[in-house]
Amino acid sequence: MATAKKIVHVVSDEAALADITKRLRRAEGQIGGILRMIEDERSCEEIVHQLAAVSKAIDKAAFSLITAGLRECIIDGKRNADEVAEQLQKLFLTMA
Repeated sequence: MATAKKIVHVVSDEAALADITKRLRRAEGQIGGILRMIEDERSCEEIVHQLAAVSKAIDKAAFSLITAGLRECIIDGKRNADEVAEQLQKLFLTMA
């Protein structure tokens, strides 16, 4: 079976990757805090609020990654625009 050609790759923009990594490290810490909250038998409401916060942080990291990839695709200009648009649409829909 043929695999789909990957149009969007990990971005080369070091500043964007540093920002994304920072966001994900923060989310990683938040998840550790949520686990401690569960172990400490904190209220459901408090835990859900923290889960929502970490979910937003992860979503923002994903959208930042997609945006940086899109920026590179536009600047690069070597890829087929329709293929890139289709791949990016799939990525955005994955986040929906």
